[in-house]
Amino acid sequence: MRRIYTGLRGRLVLTFTLIAVAASALVAGIGYELVKRRVIERAEQVAVADVRDTLTGSRLPIGALWPGDSPPTDLEITALQKSLRVHNGAVVVRYEEYLYSDGEFGMNDVPADLRAHAADRTVSRREEIRGELWLVIGTPVWRIEPIHIARPTGMSVFVFVPLAEEERLLTGLRRPLAIAGAVMLVVALAVALLSAQRVLLPVRRLGSAARALGAGHLDTRLPVHGQDELAELTATFNDTAAALERSVSELRSLEAMSRRFVADVSHELRTPLTAMTAVTDMLSEEAERLPGEPAAAVRLVLREIERLRTLVEQLIEASRFDAGTARLNLDTVNVADAICDCLEMRGWSDRVRVNVSQGLAFSVDPRRFDVIVANLVGNALRHGEPPVVVAARSTPHGLEVKVRDHGPGIPPADLPHVFNRFYKAGTRGDGSGLGLSIARSNAQLHGGTISVRPQEPGTLFTVWLPPA
Repeated sequence: MRRIYTGLRGRLVLTFTLIAVAASALVAGIGYELVKRRVIERAEQVAVADVRDTLTGSRLPIGALWPGDSPPTDLEITALQKSLRVHNGAVVVRYEEYLYSDGEFGMNDVPADLRAHAADRTVSRREEIRGELWLVIGTPVWRIEPIHIARPTGMSVFVFVPLAEEERLLTGLRRPLAIAGAVMLVVALAVALLSAQRVLLPVRRLGSAARALGAGHLDTRLPVHGQDELAELTATFNDTAAALERSVSELRSLEAMSRRFVADVSHELRTPLTAMTAVTDMLSEEAERLPGEPAAAVRLVLREIERLRTLVEQLIEASRFDAGTARLNLDTVNVADAICDCLEMRGWSDRVRVNVSQGLAFSVDPRRFDVIVANLVGNALRHGEPPVVVAARSTPHGLEVKVRDHGPGIPPADLPHVFNRFYKAGTRGDGSGLGLSIARSNAQLHGGTISVRPQEPGTLFTVWLPPA
């Protein structure tokens, strides 16, 4: 069974599907990345703004103390730390040589470059810590003096904001995107099938029309719809079919004329040949009493008359096959007797060895079977060398008759053509070149075949005839 993707329809559907998959993946990927970036950036902006607002509202006496101020206590720094902490987050405060941490995170969790930049400005970065995504915000703490000048306090704050909620949001977004991609894929596949059906319908019609044309229905034509490439192709097919029909009609007319000519000529030649053949016996007897050269001329004329008679009979037989008027008259015959009678009628009995069981009977047309055997044996006697052997046997598939000679054999280049009309293998022989062709036609009329293959030495012809 042919695989589906080897056909044009399969390739079209596969191409549409691949394009749909690529487009779905691209759209889903770009959409996901855009949403992810927006969600993360929004969370980062909110977290940074909250840290700045919290620090701006702080009133801790940090940095250069004013008259009456006392240094911030651990309790006050812890209060600041708690005010900066977000839900499920953590805060690390570094003040002078002191480090205030809630125990879950420390300075080791802060990247070194972020730690350095946090001494001068507010910085933030997304980091994966302990298998989870966190937003780390680092910022210095400034103190606004009475003259509204901001001065560094020497305190740095590092806020750890969890992004687990955003990750859950993005994870939940993947499923709708996957469903949307699957829906797009199904829609694209349906569109691909409908498009392939619509596009390939004219192609299938062209294929069916071409097969009908090849089967001999030369009047096959297709309706032309539209003005696209397929319509142009259909019109071209119609023009080609019309030209082919005209050419075949002309060839058939010429072939019929040729067959009629051969048949008419052959039949016209039979009348003078009959008269010429009637006097051959008398001429043969007279040749014995004539001098050497006239006797040789008479024998040459007799031999050529016989060749001409044989040629005319073969042409008439071939014309019957061409006209389709050849018919079988089946009868059950003794194969051994039929072969021996064929050889005896032609005076070949003492030159051919027959290897056939006497009890072998088979249903054949006796006259046509005689023609088959006579042509094969005559060919072996003319072009081969003795011994010439005829063997026959019955098989589960029918009757098998073999004719073999032990001569030099047929040249390999001639073997494929020996059954062609008027073909003569090599330069040997003076036959008409019709005998083997007529023998094969008679075998085919029985529903059988004739094959040939070289032997060492000689050539073997095998006739196979199926049971009636």
